[in-house]
Amino acid sequence: MRPAAVTLLERARAAGAAIATAESCTGGMIAAAITDVAGSSAIFDRGFVTYSNAAKQAMLGVSAATLDAHGAVSEEVAREMAEGALARSGATLAVAVTGIAGPGGSEFKPEGRVCFGLAAAGRVTRTETIDFGPLGRAQVRSQTVDRALALLLSAL
Repeated sequence: MRPAAVTLLERARAAGAAIATAESCTGGMIAAAITDVAGSSAIFDRGFVTYSNAAKQAMLGVSAATLDAHGAVSEEVAREMAEGALARSGATLAVAVTGIAGPGGSEFKPEGRVCFGLAAAGRVTRTETIDFGPLGRAQVRSQTVDRALALLLSAL
């Protein structure tokens, strides 16, 4: 169990917040980290695992134009994922991740690059990109979960 997930549960409960996740490269690991904590049903609304572009469009409303213009691994797509999760759930706070866990990548989108989106009711959506580097798939995904939990905590 991740200590940040325990703290998230406590802070979200105190704030009356509900959380949703929209995940691509982590495949549900953020939702799993949150729901590993007993009592998480008090704050966790739902998780969207949208690994394919088609799923991002169908489940979260990510636009084809955004995907075509920027690619799936972009802050623009992370923003639309987070906003889509917020709009399609009962959550007050949503985090989204899309990235290249590896192996692979390109000169322009290297292995270990992850884009994050954080949407909250009544606030401007925040995005960021972190290049974790070619740490290996498991490490990139694990660090992505940690950063997503930290972003949720920062919003509370």
